[in-house]
Amino acid sequence: MTEVIDTKTVDDEIYGCLDLDNPKSFFLFAGAGSGKTRSLVEVLKRFREHNIHRLRVKAQQVAIITYTNTACDEIKRRLEFDSAFSVSTIHSFAWELIKPHQHDIRESLRVRLQSDIVELEEAQRKGRAGTKAAEDRPKQIAAKLKRLESLSNIRKFTYNPNGENSGKDSLNHAEVIGITAELLISRPLLQQILTRKFPVLLVDESQDTKKELIDALFVVQSLHQDKFSLGLFGDIMQRIYNDGKEDLGLVPLPDGWLTPKKEYNHRCPRRVVKLINKIRAEVDQNLQQSAKPEEGFVRLFIADTSDGIDKEAYERFVCQKMAEITADDLWIAEKKHNKTLTLEHHMAAQRGGFASFFNSLYDVDKLRTGLLDGTHAGITFFSERVLPLIKSLDVGNHFAVSRIVNKYSPLISKECIEQSAEPKAELAKAKDAVDALYVLWRDDADPSLINILKEVQRTRLFNVPDVLTLIAERQDRNYEKAEDDNDRDPVVDAWDAALMSRFSEFKEYVAYISDKSRFGTHQGIKGLEFPRVMVVLDDEEARGFLFSYDKLFGAKPPTVTDIRNQKEGKETSIDRTRRLFYVTCSRAEESLAIVAYTNEPNKVKTNVISQNWFDEHEIISC
Repeated sequence: MTEVIDTKTVDDEIYGCLDLDNPKSFFLFAGAGSGKTRSLVEVLKRFREHNIHRLRVKAQQVAIITYTNTACDEIKRRLEFDSAFSVSTIHSFAWELIKPHQHDIRESLRVRLQSDIVELEEAQRKGRAGTKAAEDRPKQIAAKLKRLESLSNIRKFTYNPNGENSGKDSLNHAEVIGITAELLISRPLLQQILTRKFPVLLVDESQDTKKELIDALFVVQSLHQDKFSLGLFGDIMQRIYNDGKEDLGLVPLPDGWLTPKKEYNHRCPRRVVKLINKIRAEVDQNLQQSAKPEEGFVRLFIADTSDGIDKEAYERFVCQKMAEITADDLWIAEKKHNKTLTLEHHMAAQRGGFASFFNSLYDVDKLRTGLLDGTHAGITFFSERVLPLIKSLDVGNHFAVSRIVNKYSPLISKECIEQSAEPKAELAKAKDAVDALYVLWRDDADPSLINILKEVQRTRLFNVPDVLTLIAERQDRNYEKAEDDNDRDPVVDAWDAALMSRFSEFKEYVAYISDKSRFGTHQGIKGLEFPRVMVVLDDEEARGFLFSYDKLFGAKPPTVTDIRNQKEGKETSIDRTRRLFYVTCSRAEESLAIVAYTNEPNKVKTNVISQNWFDEHEIISC
């Protein structure tokens, strides 16, 4: 009964903020398993009952921004596809907002390109001749100059939030978000358009929404609070991406903002809720209560790695032990019945067989988000063109091959066919390009990504993204060694390394980001839930770069960098690890096994008991 009252009270509080005559803005704390989407939908249905006529008369809508297309589709379905609600991803929303303002887009791009060119020219002036970067930079400058010169000739800029953005008139994802944030702050007219069209704007997963855009929305709200309600749904402990607003929910909100909280966890049993409360206790006091009567099971398995260990065998032992403890044989049935979650992507990459491709790109901040969600242009080149094409050729699906080539190949674009004196010859050229590419897989070969890229570039079968074009067009020769940052381009260097990977490795990576791999992480499973969860903690596999559970558990001291970052109010590796541990543990609906590989087993055990994270009978050392 208490849980029902709590839910109703929170929903009433949110509903009260959506008063069109007296709007209030709010940040809703919605921890793991709190039923956030259910509350969102129920409040909006209630809002619709009392305000639908008013919205329609004024041609207004309620805007709901979600993080993924899947979440977007789910909310649309629950709201019965009502046109009173505009439900979209952040990129779609941003583009629809700025799309009519073509002149502003052009001028913003002009400034950005000019700044990029100055930066590249300065780096070229300071850099060392003969390096890869020295050869690449003139091409980058030329490409940006060409784009800069073409701006005045572009009638209409284009953008596809879910697909191809390679034309001379197209914008990329980062440009759309950056320009939207810039124009919202600098153009009062755009603020008026936003608030008149959408008197209510709700942002789901706000902690992961681009910081620059959230900051811009705060500016809009502060200037139009008498007619505009901004609602942010989120939980700082579930922040995944580094470009989100890191202090959202931790620092005081502007005057007049409300902060309702959903304090009940509908997913996890009592013991799991107790653990995740302990995990977040040092961050904030947004602790939860379990809405479930079941106690559930939590066990910590500490594996000593000092003398080496067969991890696969040990994890089978863990499953067997959990089956005995819980009296649940599904722990030892097919692997599909339990979910193995790693704390960090490097671990999943190592176990999933795509480490050399993944690790090369993950270590570069500018590439990380596009790598994790699969949206970077260099990745979609392979995942949406090459991979489906080769899969179709492998099974002899000629219809699918034709569809892919018709959709993506410039060799048979409408413009190319119309200008050709012999259209059939263009079709034959495309077929020859496909056949030449497929030769790389002859006799069950597993070609490297760089060889695939160079072949596609040679035949022009597909348009190649700029960053990959630089690499594809390089001459095979020895380069001078880079001596300092002026001689390097981290993004191009990362792709240089990643492209040495085999095609089979890229396929494993695609399975991982599509959640078809049995190895998941915090990023791929946020919002999902599983009856039986095994969380694997292994600093050695994770490479200890951005995360360290040994530090979190007290087996290792914080580094000098951690201490400095903490003093300066910056995020530490312990902060990141705590968040990841929270998200993975909070997926469990019934039972949770945590496997900790360490060469300091006694320290780990002593510290987790002293911190009251686990009772002694819940710890199994081996």
